Amino acid sequence: MAKNTSGIKQHEFKKGQSGNPKGRPPVIPLIKEMIEKIIGEEGIDDILQALIARAKKGDVLAAREILDRYYGKAKQNVDVTSNGDSIIMPVIKIERK
Repeated sequence: MAKNTSGIKQHEFKKGQSGNPKGRPPVIPLIKEMIEKIIGEEGIDDILQALIARAKKGDVLAAREILDRYYGKAKQNVDVTSNGDSIIMPVIKIERK
């Protein structure tokens, strides 16, 4: 059985002409590089010192942020229930460099 190609434009692009003349859009720089560029090395140190000061005063969220960055987030188990059967699955942490 032959395919119906009446609705298809043949050779929509001319030979030698790119279908994307402007090329791929630029990649957004890594967030870390953007922050360092905007805040600067001294600014990052100031933010870290402020976070440490808040943690020392009892700010649990500040302390958690510091500990999560230093030690990594704690491994969590996820309870997945399917058809009445409960299955415990560990969450795998993937570190990116």
